[in-house]
Amino acid sequence: MTHNKENFFFRLYQKVILNHPIIVLSLVIILSVIAATQLPKFRLDASGESLTLENDKSLNYYRQVNERYGSDDFLIITWKPKAGLMDEESLASLQDLVSRLQQLPTVANINSILNVPLLDGIKLDAEALSAEIPTLMDEGVDKQKALEEFTSSPLYTNLLVGDNGETSAIQVNFERDERYFSLLDARDELRQKRSQQKLTDEETKRLKQLEDEFDAYSKEVSERTSQIIADVRLIMDDYRDVAELYLGGISMITNDMLDFIQHDITVFGIGILLFIMLALFVFFGKVRWVLIPLFSCLVTVLVLAGLLSYLDWRITVISSNFPSILLITVLALNVHLVVFYRDFISDNPDSSQMERLKATIKTMYWPCLYTALTTIVAFISLLISGIRPVIDFGWIMTIGLVLGFVITFIVFPSFIQLLSTEKHQSGSSITYKITHWIYNISVKFKPAIFTLAVLLVLFSGYGISQLKVENRFIDYFKPSTEIYQGMTVIDQELGGTTPLDIVIDADPNEESLFADDEFEDEFGDEFDSSTYDPGYWYTRSKLETLEQIHDYIDSLEVTGKVQSLATTTKVLKEMNEGEYPDELTLSLVHKEMPDDVRATLLDPYLSEDGDQTRINIRVEETNPELKRSDLIANINDFIANETNVKQEHVHFTGMMVLYNNMLQSLFDSQIMTIGVVYLAILLMFLVLFRSFVLAILATIPNALSAALVLGIMGWMGVPMDMMTITIAAIVIGIAVDNSIHYVHRFKNEFKKDNDYLATMERCHGSIGKAIYYTGVTIIVGFAILALSEFIPSIYFGLLTGFAMAVALFLNLTLLPLMLVTVKPLKANKA
Repeated sequence: MTHNKENFFFRLYQKVILNHPIIVLSLVIILSVIAATQLPKFRLDASGESLTLENDKSLNYYRQVNERYGSDDFLIITWKPKAGLMDEESLASLQDLVSRLQQLPTVANINSILNVPLLDGIKLDAEALSAEIPTLMDEGVDKQKALEEFTSSPLYTNLLVGDNGETSAIQVNFERDERYFSLLDARDELRQKRSQQKLTDEETKRLKQLEDEFDAYSKEVSERTSQIIADVRLIMDDYRDVAELYLGGISMITNDMLDFIQHDITVFGIGILLFIMLALFVFFGKVRWVLIPLFSCLVTVLVLAGLLSYLDWRITVISSNFPSILLITVLALNVHLVVFYRDFISDNPDSSQMERLKATIKTMYWPCLYTALTTIVAFISLLISGIRPVIDFGWIMTIGLVLGFVITFIVFPSFIQLLSTEKHQSGSSITYKITHWIYNISVKFKPAIFTLAVLLVLFSGYGISQLKVENRFIDYFKPSTEIYQGMTVIDQELGGTTPLDIVIDADPNEESLFADDEFEDEFGDEFDSSTYDPGYWYTRSKLETLEQIHDYIDSLEVTGKVQSLATTTKVLKEMNEGEYPDELTLSLVHKEMPDDVRATLLDPYLSEDGDQTRINIRVEETNPELKRSDLIANINDFIANETNVKQEHVHFTGMMVLYNNMLQSLFDSQIMTIGVVYLAILLMFLVLFRSFVLAILATIPNALSAALVLGIMGWMGVPMDMMTITIAAIVIGIAVDNSIHYVHRFKNEFKKDNDYLATMERCHGSIGKAIYYTGVTIIVGFAILALSEFIPSIYFGLLTGFAMAVALFLNLTLLPLMLVTVKPLKANKA
């Protein structure tokens, strides 16, 4: 019955594909042209949310905090004038720079040394506070005295001005895009509801509308932000003869990462195409065997890119590698077809073109299908990572591999029928000699190879135990990039780069001091508790608690600038001749403080009702001792054990928390991913080979190569991140293709004489060549990623290339030796 089904499908395949090569190729070309028309819509994305977990609850809280206290999405320009910070010409240039930046669209305000209040010398009383607070450029202000305040005030030092007094920061704040967040909130609300219950038809329609509107508007926002950053850089260029400037900020980093994506797609695409052309010509020596595989590869990538463009599917830093990996994997399919086709010609020189094609398709269809399926399984396993860019990468590659398999089995036979019949003689090529030499070495050093495999297991096991997920975001970039240079200056001179917020709520079971009759009795009628209450956190006892937490955080090695109500308290103490203000004075300050001073001292750290306070920490991303989880845990333990603040009222948020949540999920995700891939492939092997022993043996070389690359990462201290998490699954999924082809051919060859060693020798001379060709192509193809500007891409390319080299070696040595030793095949009695 199964045989009849196979014959039916092959007859259908012959009728539709083999018998109409010109029509089929014409349709493929038309499809490619249609796909090409969609490429102008091709969309890149490097938003900050691409660094977060899918459905991370911390993300919603992060947005709420940003809405209340102000976003951490701003641009920072470092300003280090050559003539000195307080030089008149330097200040004039700074004024001009700020004025031009202020004219840019969506810029709300700009904070710099020019407009912040100078509080030194102001007394802490209602009269002084109600007077106009001077700024640097006001008439009569002593510039050097102001510089001393900038470098010594707890409010400004290591934030607005470096403690050496040479570098200052210009913070460009943008207006909150209410339309963006209203669309986002409405969309997420319906998505949340959908995860809990079935939506009505009207709600489903509304959700689709919101998703379309949000995607379209977020694209518009991304383009606008990119243009603003380009304009900022153009403005900065006009002042580089006056000062040393660097640009920083989340918007700038994500925008520059888009440039890295575009660079990677272009460089890797062109580089791998050129390598493919060269490799195919070296392997096969004929133009036809360059053009046919190349055509299949290009059509696959073009159709997939057109489909993604049509669907408006965003390409991220992670999925930007899809053209390169797809070119490599589709090429491998084509190489196996070419090698078998040429070997069949060598064995059957008088055969017709159709006989050759039928034999090639019938023999290679199932192993090629299984190689495609196992690779698809590897990429589908990425869906459990919980990280949106990794999930997207898994889906994109899954769709691409399906397209690649279908297009290969359409283009290959159709193209060949349009070409003249060729002759070929196997057994004389350099590759044949290499694979035969590998056969001899394997047989001669069999004990050494088994011993090496055991040592690799031990080496990998220890290395995996040393794996870590902690990494520094700055290490993603080369020192020559502006991101790296800007982060270094901001980290070392201006208080750190990565924001971390601690939000502490009031204890609902504890009454405010101002609601206490004793306070009213003490201070009389100056404050009526029914009409004025500065809030839970704005009392001396609570401020002292905050100062205790603030000072502890500030003492940690990896933290830079720390800002909170404790900063305000320290400033108030300086204004009060070093004495801690009493409750009445604190309340006077709260009530009488001018708006511009309030915007600096209170609003970023205290909610309007005073029942919630925020501690803002800038973490030094360049510090080699940075361990995000440990930092959060240590601060949390200190608050819980050394203060009377209850742990349930303490919330950690900020981009550092979101990024850390993603990193901490990687290890568990890696284990789950590898486990899913291995079990799925093992089950597929059981179906394909109908032997549990064969299935186990076929997975060993690939599992070992994946384990080895993880072990090397552990030994070398290379941290796991969004890119390297995919390596092990991809290695198993791609490398296992060689195992499938080798074992499949081994089973067929073994039937000829029931001789294991002779079968092994024949397999090395036939399928061994295809494995060698594809292995070399894949290794070099991944190694080309080392040309990236993005460090994780470099690690990804080099480590994956190395793992594929190990897999190639093991599939041509360890795998056949295990087959020869275990003898899992039944002898053919005939």
